[in-house]
Amino acid sequence: MNQEWSDLSVKDHKNLKGLKTQNLRDHMSEEELIFTALAEISTRRIAETDETKGLEENKIPAKKGGKIAKDARVALEKKIGKSVITGENFLPKSKKNFKSRKNF
Repeated sequence: MNQEWSDLSVKDHKNLKGLKTQNLRDHMSEEELIFTALAEISTRRIAETDETKGLEENKIPAKKGGKIAKDARVALEKKIGKSVITGENFLPKSKKNFKSRKNF
């Protein structure tokens, strides 16, 4: 689902943000979170409507739900002229930098 809406695997998305063991969702921008939520709710509603069961059957709703979010993402990016998928994250500054700022 993440790959479908963002054109990035979870691993590639984490690499873009410089994450190793951290949770990707904790480091997403507001827009990335919104499109993830849109993909998830769309997938769930489609799966419920189609009454899919099991992993294999649910791959189809996941692709469809991800496509809905991707279409919305692409439309927004076209309007604002930039990607909503960024390398920005909420990693804390290094302890060294924090200590040096604390001395001021």
